[in-house]
Amino acid sequence: MSVETDNLPLAAEFPAASEEAWRKLVDGVLKGAPFEKLVSKSYDDLTIAPIYTRGRDAQVIAGRAAAAPWQITQRIDHPDAATANAQALDDLQNGATGLTLVFAGSPAARGFGLPETAEALARALDGVYLDAGIAIDIEPGSSLADLPRRFADLIEARGVKPADVDMRFGLDPIGRAAVQGGSVTDWQDLAKELAGSVQALSGAGFKGPFAVADGRVVHDAGGAEAQELAFVLATLVTYLRALESAGIPLEAARGMLYARLAADADQFLTIAKFRALRLLWARVEEACGLAPAPLFIAADTAWRMLTQRDPYVNLLRATIATFSAGLGGANSITVLPHTLALGLPDPFARRLARNTQLILLEESNLARVSDPAAGSGGIEELTRQLCTTAWALFQDIEKAGGVFAALSQNLIQQQIAKARAARDANIAKRRDVLTGASEFPNLHEDAAAVLAPAPAPSPSGKSLAIAFEALTPSRLAAAFERLRDASDALLQQEGARPRLFLANLGTPADFTARATFAKSFFEAGGIETVGNDGFADTAALVAAFRASGAEMVCLCSSDKVYATQAAEAAKALQAAGARHIYLAGRPGEQESGFRDAGVGTFVFAGCDALATLRAAYANLGKPFDDRG
Repeated sequence: MSVETDNLPLAAEFPAASEEAWRKLVDGVLKGAPFEKLVSKSYDDLTIAPIYTRGRDAQVIAGRAAAAPWQITQRIDHPDAATANAQALDDLQNGATGLTLVFAGSPAARGFGLPETAEALARALDGVYLDAGIAIDIEPGSSLADLPRRFADLIEARGVKPADVDMRFGLDPIGRAAVQGGSVTDWQDLAKELAGSVQALSGAGFKGPFAVADGRVVHDAGGAEAQELAFVLATLVTYLRALESAGIPLEAARGMLYARLAADADQFLTIAKFRALRLLWARVEEACGLAPAPLFIAADTAWRMLTQRDPYVNLLRATIATFSAGLGGANSITVLPHTLALGLPDPFARRLARNTQLILLEESNLARVSDPAAGSGGIEELTRQLCTTAWALFQDIEKAGGVFAALSQNLIQQQIAKARAARDANIAKRRDVLTGASEFPNLHEDAAAVLAPAPAPSPSGKSLAIAFEALTPSRLAAAFERLRDASDALLQQEGARPRLFLANLGTPADFTARATFAKSFFEAGGIETVGNDGFADTAALVAAFRASGAEMVCLCSSDKVYATQAAEAAKALQAAGARHIYLAGRPGEQESGFRDAGVGTFVFAGCDALATLRAAYANLGKPFDDRG
């Protein structure tokens, strides 16, 4: 049954809306500013307009079967196989429909992972009925052949038919090379090894898919959406060629491949990204003379968006990411537990990760409609732009000789570095908000529980015959978190954090907005602020400053009050021993006078918060090593 939404009786009494009428209202609000002020850009330079009309001729993009839910896959990464087994059984008994087995040394292990031994594999899957429709996705640690062979041996020992196992083997030599910054051998040898492993597994009766093109490699390193899509597409094509060269027909070879994308908290771009990959792959299939068939796309909620500080906000980020990947047509989704950036997640964090998906599927029924974004003007336009940009980047990779050659020439790395630099600049200026880290920090938050703290990254120790720049994973909040770590260290060593006095001038109506801004600004860097109810006279202000124990000051008030009181207050505070004086707000024409009075730095929305906060530690004589 279809519903005609253009003639809803409820809306019939209202005047017809038009874009022209909307633009007239907007122009009134802009008051002469250009309309382009409302148009934003993604890190791929995609244009994002403030409003779109309906995409009336849009077609549904084929993904999951109609009304079919995605697989709820749960990450199994505990180094102890017996504990991992208990986690796996608990997950499966409480709603998970698949397991992602993460082995030590895999690019996404995050310092943990199962031992890559036959004993650990057998123990971790003890009591798991592998032929009961449970999906298993492997993230191998090292070899292209050893772990798949051990899994095949386990299946044989259990008397299970390989064709009855819903298994994805996660073979990804290109992704591994990209993360570790090279390879022990050239691509020709890797291609033969990959094809040999796929042929052996297929010959043993496994259905696959076997090899994955993993977009997390680009996303974790700071890449933009089209860059991630181009890398995945180029990797899929490279693997397809490797299998065809080994004598596997293209029709069979394409079914041996799958993709994995990162899903983050940018809802519309994430939905569009998953939709775009299906269209891009269909174009490749058509170029190969194949009728397009839906590609299996796995999703992981993004590592880079996780924060160590206020980690419970990660639950909100993961919910948006899961929602977006689900509506975008992902076939399986793995939600990273909200404490993973802190260490090995405990049962509570794991349960929340699992239940995030269960609620969206079972209570919100997100899988009931196929491609619900079809016809949405904004998402259709983002999908189109992503396809166009990603295809152009894919062609650049192909011109370079393919994805491995492009990595060897650092072509892909240079493109990602540009996107990462632009994003880092916006994070530093708090234009891209990281709630709980760069905005709305809580210096007194309780530590979240983990089973073991995250270990420091360590070099692989492998000797690489072919070396290039690594695509190193990095979380967006890391720079702000290092400031917080420095503050914690001072608290432990000296019994107090760096402290800043809020010199609130006038009445609450004058200073509250900027005092609130300053508190969030400085505490994002671990600098504790001392608030108050404001001061009408300088003597009281100076007395309160001396009693606060702070060494730095930030003047907070309205521009009107600044004009009459800021200079006098700054001079008095400087005479009282303030090591550095800040002023919240842009100085405008009064900057020279404020600086003459002793104001050293102005803090305002859009200033470089990271640089300012790092300098604050130096102002206190407590500089620290801020290298990531």
